Amino acid sequence: MIVFLLLLLFIPANTEAYLDPGTGSYIIQLLIGMFAGMLFATKIFWRRIRIFAEEKVLRIKKSDGSEGKEK
Repeated sequence: MIVFLLLLLFIPANTEAYLDPGTGSYIIQLLIGMFAGMLFATKIFWRRIRIFAEEKVLRIKKSDGSEGKEK
């Protein structure tokens, strides 16, 4: 009971929240920055990504036994 009364003293009854106009632009800046970072990382590691994908495709073709057969 005492804990409940102490909580009532420290938690305000009316809370009002305010988001200033700069908050929306900040969130947009974060999203644009994340997108630009992903593009930059992809550009830097593109050769590794391509080689990895090509190796995966070759492994799949070898496991299917379709390599060396003409269609």
